[in-house]
Amino acid sequence: MSSTLTKRALEQSLKRLLATKPLAKITIADITEDCGTSRMTFYYHFKDIYDLVEWSLEEDAASVLSGTQTVDTWQEGYRAVLEELKQNKAFITTIYREMSRERVERFLFPATRKLILGVIEAQPNFAKVGERSRNFIADFYAQALAGVTLEWIGSNMSTTPQTLVDNVALLLEGTIDTAIERFAR
Repeated sequence: MSSTLTKRALEQSLKRLLATKPLAKITIADITEDCGTSRMTFYYHFKDIYDLVEWSLEEDAASVLSGTQTVDTWQEGYRAVLEELKQNKAFITTIYREMSRERVERFLFPATRKLILGVIEAQPNFAKVGERSRNFIADFYAQALAGVTLEWIGSNMSTTPQTLVDNVALLLEGTIDTAIERFAR
């Protein structure tokens, strides 16, 4: 079995187990037994359960965001991230509540930053702004987007992903281009 397939199998076992018991009660032995593999195989790929959780979050985000980082498609990418989170609601809310908001943020921030950088690079005045300024703009908006998403997760995903996307789009419309223009001066 390839490395990625083994990691995905371990991830699926963890998600299955999370449906029946809290993360704090799940052991590596539980995961490997459910997966039909050995502890040695687990440790070959991950240092602990939290490492598996973080890998899972990062892989899911990368998969969902591929090709959705332009000014025209960022909303589609963000909605896809929210839909993925909602589809894995039990997993995400467990991680959010049992591991900490910070762990979820560590996965969300790079995902939202990548999305925002794609939007910045698609702006007509993109080349007029230095890399440091672009990074500052990307960090600012990525923190905002990650924060809104974390609050949404914390509220038990009480609104639809589309509603959240629409609200964020209302706030962001034209602001990134304006920020680039201001930094270009």
